[in-house]
Parts: sequence; C-alpha cells; structure tokens
Amino acid sequence: MVNTLAGFGRTWSVQHRGGRTGLECASDSTSAGAIMSEARISSGSLEAVRVRELDRYAASRPLGQHALQRARAHMPKGVPMAWMSSLYGHPPPFVRAGVGVRFTDLDGYSYVDFNLADTSMFAGYGVAPITEAVTNRFAGGPHFLLPTVDSITVAEELCARWAMPYWQFTLSATQANTEAIRICRAITGRDRVLMFDGKYHGHADEFLGAVDESGNVVPEGRGIVSDATRHVTIVPYNDLGATDRQLQRGEFACVVVEPAITNAGVILPKPSFHAELRRLVSDVGALLIVDETHTLVCGPGGLTRQWGLHPDVVVLGKSISGGLPLGAYGMTERVAESLEDPSGGWADTIATGGTLFANALSMAAARVALQQVLTPGAYRHAAALGGRLADGIESTATELGLDWRAHRLFNRSGYTHGPDLPRSAADARNNFDASLFNTQRVYMANRGIWEAIESAGPAAGIRSTDADVDRYVNVLHDFLSEVVH
Repeated sequence: MVNTLAGFGRTWSVQHRGGRTGLECASDSTSAGAIMSEARISSGSLEAVRVRELDRYAASRPLGQHALQRARAHMPKGVPMAWMSSLYGHPPPFVRAGVGVRFTDLDGYSYVDFNLADTSMFAGYGVAPITEAVTNRFAGGPHFLLPTVDSITVAEELCARWAMPYWQFTLSATQANTEAIRICRAITGRDRVLMFDGKYHGHADEFLGAVDESGNVVPEGRGIVSDATRHVTIVPYNDLGATDRQLQRGEFACVVVEPAITNAGVILPKPSFHAELRRLVSDVGALLIVDETHTLVCGPGGLTRQWGLHPDVVVLGKSISGGLPLGAYGMTERVAESLEDPSGGWADTIATGGTLFANALSMAAARVALQQVLTPGAYRHAAALGGRLADGIESTATELGLDWRAHRLFNRSGYTHGPDLPRSAADARNNFDASLFNTQRVYMANRGIWEAIESAGPAAGIRSTDADVDRYVNVLHDFLSEVVH
C-alpha cells in the first residue's frame, strides 16, 4: 500500500501556537497538548483507522498523486501556496471544478464542502449572476487603477449593512487590517496595538504573534523580523480586567477584536464583553477595530449588526465578492477624515493603497454578490443549517457516550471534545483533540465530505441543503462508531 502520500508522511499532527495552528510531522499520532477525548476513544482503534484511511486516500487518487509529484518539480511542497500543504493531515486534492457546495478532484471524487475555502466561498461555486457579472466585466476591462461606478454601489451596500458611512478597498482582509491599524496610529499618535489570544487577523508580520511562557509576545513562524511584535500586546479573550490593565498604560492606538473568536473553533463573548470593551477603549482615547472577516457570514451586517456593536473601523473580506479577492474596511466620519489629502503632500499621507486594490473585476463581483446573492433569506437559510449541524454533532456524540459540545454561531459549528464550551483560547486548546479531528477529516474525505480546517469548524453555505448536513452527520456517526469503545 502507498503510505508516504507522495512525500507527505502519515504521522502528522497539529501543534498550537498562540491562536493559530499548523501541521508538523511528529513521531506519534497524538498532537502536543491534545486530549484523547475521554477514555471512550480507543487510541489503538484511532491509529488503525488513521493508517487505513490515509492509505485509502493515497491509493484511490493516482491522478492527484501524479499531479502532486509533477508540481513538486516547480513549486515547494507541490502547491502554489505552501500554506495549502499545512492545512490538512493529508495532501490536498487537485480540484477540477466546483458547483453549488460541491467540488470534484482530478480523480473524479466529489466532495460536499463544509470548509467553503475557510468561508470565502459562502455564496457557493458557479453562482450564475456572479459568473455573468465577472465575465462581462473582464471583457470590458478588469482593472484600470481608476474607480468604476460599481465601487460606489458596493460602498453604499456595505454602508447600509454595517452602518459605517465611509469605505476603502484592498485585496484581502489582511491588507484591510494593516491599513486600519495605520490609520489608527496616524490619528492617535500612538504605536501599540492590543489583540486577543486565539485571534487571526491575517498574515502580516505584526499579526503573527503569540504569547510565550514568559508572557512576551513573540513572532510565530520563521521569516518574521524578530521585533515585528514589539508594539503588540495580547490578552485573553473575555478578560476585561487584563484588557483594562493594559489600556490604562495610555500607549494604545487601537484594539483589534473579532466579535467571536473563530480561529480556535468558536469562542463566544460573555454577555457584557463588547459593551465594556467599547467603553474601555473610548476612555483611554484609543480606537476600536472590529474584524468581521469570519463572522460576516452570520447575516447582513455580520455580528456588528446582529449584536449592536459600535466600532470605529470594521474590517471585511472573504465572501463579500463571491470568492474573488477583495478586502474592505468601513469607518466613522472621524476616522475617514484622516484620509483626506493633507497639505504636506505625499510624505504626510497615511500609507494605504496597492496597484490592484479596488479593481473593477472584484467590484463587479461584490456588487452582484451583495445585491442578488447575499440576501437576508440566504443568511437565514445557512444559519438554520448551522443549527441543524450542531444538533447533529451533539446528538451523535451523546448517542455514543461522548460528553462533547458543538459550537453554535449561525451557519457555523465545530467541536469541543469536552463538556463545556470555551471562554478563552486556552480553554479551546485544552479541550480539542487534534489527532482525532485530523483522522476524522481524512475519513470524511474518503466518503465525499470535505471537512473544515482544524482551526475553524464545519460551516454551511447558502447553497447547502438539509441532505448535505444529514450526510455529514451520518458519516460522523460511522467514524465515531469505529473509534469509540
């Protein structure tokens, strides 16, 4: 049997670094700090299933294996973005096409997608009005480094949803967060930024920090300048006391927060968290950035609208353009005034912008996605399926004697391999068995279910159906039945 998976060892495990995760080759099948999901999970059975399923995955996808070997001659790790190889405990399939919430690989295997490209494909694949708009726009010119009327329409639509009067556009939420922080620094004259453990705000150097054993924020990942995080402070999510103690130093330009943490499963805020955070930030003259990149799929206006949040800047990305590259940030009038051209010229201008930002192609896609696809009814449909998914996960665990809880965040679910939902990233890490989950994901891939990446959790899209969710739950039941005593 093939067991090296075309260069990918089969003893892969997930290591946690701060709020982020990555796959590393290990000498055994249990990840550092992971729990073996109660005594009812048989480690021997889990290992046997893992080896069997990895062998099956490799043996049944000869075209995918050949493509990977060919790709390795010209792309590190055989993928166009090295990160792709570290998101899964098995090689990623090479995709042929996608329709609705399904995609097909080179070997003809079809998958019901519960990852949705980390929710960036929330609208689904091959959506007719978006396809038509993009085709027409490309034929008429995809980019000019000049505005199109579509940019006005998109800004108006986002204003109506998030109640932010002014908008700017980038190619990704990483870039939107970067520019938002620069604007806050320009306004306040301060350098420091406060973030929360478990966060993910993108792959810019400053965002890739984690708290070490001494309590210092250090870079998480090679190649990042050693002092990239010198202006970053990280505190536990939901800990208003720690937040207040830091803010009272008077050194912070801004606080960057997700409405709910979504890169360590789902961590929901305590009832008073956001209101108190808003007060604390205002009291010290800092600005509040709410990063809705993951949570914008919760409804029109994301959780900012659902929960009545009041940021100074809101950051968006992923699904607002139906899958084309687009990031955006909305601002209050006070914040937007800082972008008016100063009399001092270029040297006095806040550092924003990029050649392909706000391109006509992405704007055309976003206009149609917002006006015709991402409707209130579509969000309600996806949220209902997310609840159905969470119910199915919990009922399956209960039937098999596992005291687990499922995450519930509108269209999104996920796993806590323990009796209590997390209130912090530390809770989430201590109650998640990465070895179990990564065996589950390859098991599901072999049965036509594309599971979420380990740090996220399965999510329903607007093209998902009850039958898709039921199929997921049935395959989950089959998997757990094999590994539970």
